[in-house]
Amino acid sequence: MNQLYKGKAKYILTWALALLFAGLTLYGGTNSFNTHYFHSNLTTDTIFKNQKPVTVLVVDTPPVKKPDTNIIKKQIPDSLKISDSTFAVIDTVNFKTSKDSLDAPVTYHADDSMVLDVPTGKIILYGKETKVNYIDNQLVAPHIEFDQKTSLISAYFVKDSTGKVVSWPTFTQADFLTISDSIKFDMKTGRGITKGTYTKQDELFVYGDKIKKESANVFYALNGRFTTCNLDTPHFAFVSKKIKFINKKMAFTGPVHPEIEGIPLPVVTLPFGIYPLSQGRHSGLIAPTFTANEQLGLALEGIGYYKILSDNWDAVARGTIYSYGGWTASINPRYYKRYHYQGNFNINIQHFRDIDESGARNFNVTWSHSADTKSRPGVTFSANVNAGSSKFNASVPNSPQRNFQNQLNSSIAYSKIWKDKPFSLTVSANHNQNTAQNLINLNLPDIAFNVNTLYPFRRQEPVGEYKWYENLGVALNSNVKSLTYFYDTASNIGKQLIDKLQYGASHNVPISLSLPPLGPVQIAPSISYQEYWYQNKFVRKWNAANKKVDTAITKGFFAAREMSYGVSGTTRIFGMVAFGKNSKVQAIRHEIRPSFGFSYHPDMNAKDHYLLQTDTTGTNFIRPSIYEGNIFSAFGEGKSGAITFGVDNNIQMKVKNKKDTGEAAIKKVTLIDGFSINSSYNLLADSFKLQPFSIQARTNLFEKINITAGATAVPYLINSRGEFIDKVVWSKKPLSLGKITTANIAVQSSFKGGDKDEKLPTDNSNPNQVNPISGLPLDEYQQEASYISNNPGEFANFNIPWSINFQYALSYFRERKADYSGYKGSISQNINWSGTLNLTSKWQIGLNGYYNITTKELGSLSMYLTREMHCWQMAINISPVGKYRFFNISISPKSGILRDLKINRTRYFYDL
Repeated sequence: MNQLYKGKAKYILTWALALLFAGLTLYGGTNSFNTHYFHSNLTTDTIFKNQKPVTVLVVDTPPVKKPDTNIIKKQIPDSLKISDSTFAVIDTVNFKTSKDSLDAPVTYHADDSMVLDVPTGKIILYGKETKVNYIDNQLVAPHIEFDQKTSLISAYFVKDSTGKVVSWPTFTQADFLTISDSIKFDMKTGRGITKGTYTKQDELFVYGDKIKKESANVFYALNGRFTTCNLDTPHFAFVSKKIKFINKKMAFTGPVHPEIEGIPLPVVTLPFGIYPLSQGRHSGLIAPTFTANEQLGLALEGIGYYKILSDNWDAVARGTIYSYGGWTASINPRYYKRYHYQGNFNINIQHFRDIDESGARNFNVTWSHSADTKSRPGVTFSANVNAGSSKFNASVPNSPQRNFQNQLNSSIAYSKIWKDKPFSLTVSANHNQNTAQNLINLNLPDIAFNVNTLYPFRRQEPVGEYKWYENLGVALNSNVKSLTYFYDTASNIGKQLIDKLQYGASHNVPISLSLPPLGPVQIAPSISYQEYWYQNKFVRKWNAANKKVDTAITKGFFAAREMSYGVSGTTRIFGMVAFGKNSKVQAIRHEIRPSFGFSYHPDMNAKDHYLLQTDTTGTNFIRPSIYEGNIFSAFGEGKSGAITFGVDNNIQMKVKNKKDTGEAAIKKVTLIDGFSINSSYNLLADSFKLQPFSIQARTNLFEKINITAGATAVPYLINSRGEFIDKVVWSKKPLSLGKITTANIAVQSSFKGGDKDEKLPTDNSNPNQVNPISGLPLDEYQQEASYISNNPGEFANFNIPWSINFQYALSYFRERKADYSGYKGSISQNINWSGTLNLTSKWQIGLNGYYNITTKELGSLSMYLTREMHCWQMAINISPVGKYRFFNISISPKSGILRDLKINRTRYFYDL
């Protein structure tokens, strides 16, 4: 059959394709005739030529004398016919494949046409996206040839009449993908060779003039280059004549040199290269970086070793050596158990001789731990520890943000909630450290035991609604804590901890009753019992001889109690002012939430207060409590029968958008989120019956400017010494709420240009991030790689042309002078700001700063200039003022694989 068949693929006969790709040899036989072999391939005539069909009976059971009623009739050639009689065979066909057959079926698709050349045993497929699939191999190309005799499949690119490439041959095998000029592939051995090929290995883009594939995992490249830049002509690349790749594991090269914009740099040629491509956890060395510091000299920074200890543990050890004699060391063990817990330790040690001539060592310890709540329902354990020497943060090189951090805090907590029971327990230990004062406070243990509200009068199986008395609830809140402190600059820390130790306990039993609403008013009575346990009694006396106040401390176990009774009510009042339909402002809505109540507590602690002279005049006295200075504050004296009252306000406005006629035409704008005034009037007090006013306000103007404010006003007049006298302020100032004793206001806002949905970059180097492969928390290098990947251009989002952020805070408080001669007011103001500006589409400048208005000091000021370079990034950071000044220039690729190839120049200045 030396005839060429050409036409659309969908018109080719199914039997012809089966003979072409399979090349099968069938045989069969029974006791009735001798075994007969026949072959089917492209070089022989079809066995159906000039043959008459006969009937063969095939059944699902062993041969029998008579055929079963379920008989399937098949057509076979006359050459296989033995007689006119009917015979039975089983439905299993024994066959033997020919030498040129494949191991699996081949499926294909041709967009345009297929040419079947029978004499040569070739098939040619045409079409823009012609596809051939064989096992896990897929080939897509505009021109594909298959040679059955050699099992070779070839693919080429095709150009149209204008000379433009229609499409490129693409070959995929498992997770191996190539794009080439031409491809030749042996479908039996899996070996192949390509020309002008691009492929990708993890983050590396590889190009080779020729790439030879030896197996599913090994291939070689001739005149190859690899880079992390995804452009056809990359900005940079590493070039080598010969490269061997082990898929997802390792790459090896001969002599290799870098190229920048296609220009080779032979002066930095290396004799060979080894590049790890595997993912997951592997022990090995951590490459250092070179830095410089004005006080410490040149540094080999971050050299270390990563060690896998087990499936759940690993550790990172690092060190830095400075040319002036200083050094740092750190050890970072980490642990992770899926669905149970994860955490990490970090122990750091510093030794800087140029700053501390004595050679004293500073240290810092951090520990974070978190547990999956599903592993032990009802039980949680967490830890967040950050503690160390007071001088550690101030001595960290090239880190102004760390240098200014003078507060360290730690918390370790265990809590348990009993299932189907109202009990809960929390045991915690807390640490607070002021590095500027060298003061360390420890609060351990801190035990809280709570009993949720119980309703003793409720029925076991209620029918209908509860009776009013069934809503009577009783709860318990108990807290036991101890507190001590020490100065890390003083000697004998253990003795300090014992001498300064304080402990105490608090118990609170609230009793509540929820009554049905009385119309629009909700009434709620309550009873509360409190008891404090104290460690010390503090008794002060005026020393006439020395003209000062002396203090006597008595240690032991002491208790004080207090009870209160009350009833409260709340309601809501609404008002609205509507405007015309054509008005832009449609309506203003005002909501008023008044509250009122009455509370009473007897005088149970008058015996604990005494009269104390405070100066030499003998006319100024105060009444302190003997329990002042303990962990829990002392109860006040005197009985109280107070009327409490307050009001909260919310104002909203409906605005019409004239350009919009849909449902979104009416928009709600909040003018005042809340404005509240609260106070009380003590009916049983001998003087100062009206208590101070508490004022709070909050709003978000135009959804841009967030304002919060608060103040405390005492509604009484003052004398010449600044002390309040029992005369309300309205006798002289009718429109005043009184003397402001404390006040604060905070204003925060941010503005930006461009797309409003774009977000400013945030710090993604969160220590609690988890490696998706190993499940362990990210180490410092992985955090850096994650940060670079998520924030191209180093703190820059070039889609935002400009941005401004600022925060302003003002606080005021009135306090007594140390010599009791009067009062003084203190004001503190500060402002924080930050901003970015795109100079061009690739250049961005930014500014961050903090200024203390009260002291007129510039706390910190830093600027940065960023250049977006596609696959690289450049950042220039400058901090020209303050105690810690530095500048830094860094150029590095964005890829995490090449993070150690950065160019870094840092100069650091430190004022003693």
